[in-house]
Amino acid sequence: MKHIDTHMKRILFFLAAVCLSAAVSSKTLVAYYSYTGDCEAIVTELTQQISADVVEIEPAEKGLRYEANGYALGTQLLNAIKANPNNAASYPAIDPVNVSLGEYSTVIIVTPLWWSQMAAIMQSYLFQVGEELAGKKVGLIVSSASSGISGVVADCKRLVPDAEYLSENLWIHDSNRANTAALVADWVENNGLNQTENTMQINVIAGTKTFTATLADSETGRAFAQLLPLTLPMTELNGNEKYHYLDSSLPTDSYQPGTIHAGDLMLYGNNCVVLFYETFNSSYSYTRIGSIDNPAGLAAALGSGNVSVRFEKSTTTENLSVQVPSEQIPSTKFIKNGVLYIKHNAQTYDVRGTRL
Repeated sequence: MKHIDTHMKRILFFLAAVCLSAAVSSKTLVAYYSYTGDCEAIVTELTQQISADVVEIEPAEKGLRYEANGYALGTQLLNAIKANPNNAASYPAIDPVNVSLGEYSTVIIVTPLWWSQMAAIMQSYLFQVGEELAGKKVGLIVSSASSGISGVVADCKRLVPDAEYLSENLWIHDSNRANTAALVADWVENNGLNQTENTMQINVIAGTKTFTATLADSETGRAFAQLLPLTLPMTELNGNEKYHYLDSSLPTDSYQPGTIHAGDLMLYGNNCVVLFYETFNSSYSYTRIGSIDNPAGLAAALGSGNVSVRFEKSTTTENLSVQVPSEQIPSTKFIKNGVLYIKHNAQTYDVRGTRL
């Protein structure tokens, strides 16, 4: 077997380390409030397109109908805030939000519009955390029936005056709601949120098939990466998933995804790794580990019974097999579409040493 020369291997190991260390430097949080379910649907679409943690903002008092009697209660809450916006007592109480914002460089706010203003419940959250968001990148997605979002933007900038706002806001309304997926995709691209420099890709091997998966940029994703490579005997369950209980626990940040998608790699509890191969609705809570980038063929590869599945880092240099010229010619590195490449002696190689 041919091996890469010592000079090139040293460069590859160094650059792989740089890439892995960069993965811990940036995280995205999506904070949303959803009264009718429209904002929740937007968040579901958004988190299919970017890697992000999600937190739902909920009112402390449940079951209130803000739209009843000509939106009397909703208007009352908004007027109280308007009358004294600097007083915490002006804002409706919300459930405690146990999220450390210091872990995130980007926070995306998804909120409904109430009478041309930001929903009072989301205003309560931003009033509480406005100072913590100073200097962070903040994006705004607003859902309404038809009203424009300038008032919501003004509310956001009043509550979070020192953020670095993304260049574009996203407005989803009844006339364009059917195109949410495309609108979100354009917004993500225009704001540079689809850059993958801070993601970590792994290989998931079932039988003779190898799938590429992207780990969540989270404590859970990074902790799982530290365990790799792993070969897990996974047990079949319910015709839609394979699972395995680890000997040790992983960090958790559980939520109810609602819809499970084929290819989702989740943590149930704190040590049960679950790989889903079908899409279905679920009321269970999970912590996201990552997801298969393209799950086509995953169900067939996993089969209908118990199966052995291997998880390994795709940035490993253990299997380098291509001879790289050994002339003392400088090597240069570059990242394209989130992938690390090296140019050496007029040839381009990936981190495995494969010549392109």
